[in-house]
Amino acid sequence: MAVIVGNPKPASRTLAAATHVARELAGAEPDLVVDLADLGPRVLDWSDPEVTALVARIGAARLVIVASPTFKGTCSGLLKVFLDRFAGGTGLRGLAVPLLLGASPAHALAPELSLRPVLTELGATVPGRGLYVIDRDHDKPGSYAAWLASARPFVSAVLGATAAATHPSEALA
Repeated sequence: MAVIVGNPKPASRTLAAATHVARELAGAEPDLVVDLADLGPRVLDWSDPEVTALVARIGAARLVIVASPTFKGTCSGLLKVFLDRFAGGTGLRGLAVPLLLGASPAHALAPELSLRPVLTELGATVPGRGLYVIDRDHDKPGSYAAWLASARPFVSAVLGATAAATHPSEALA
């Protein structure tokens, strides 16, 4: 399981929200957390070996939380530039959760309208609707409860089926 955070500010509320969602969906800490602010201009360097390795690991993840603050009704440019690296066959092969934080409910459809189409174009399966959280409420579990109740059964079923297909002898035990 991986988390990608496209907030230009490191260690942001967006990062806290994304890791919370990851833990709640998978019942464990994420295997990989990429705070794009820490990579800075290296995101733009397509020859950077560390960024290329991160793209490969994220592409192979069974579950990816893709999070950003909302800017002008969509995700950050930093996140979009990073996601551009998945075009051309690299792709996302697992489930992806679009998560946007914003200042008001006015942009509540932004995950559906701006981030979901990008994630599905890159090959991911998006379970349920995208998640939008008011940024001042990012640390309140109730902000996630209804969405988690709706998405968790599907995510658990898909992750369980994927694990059974990958390791059939373990699924029978």
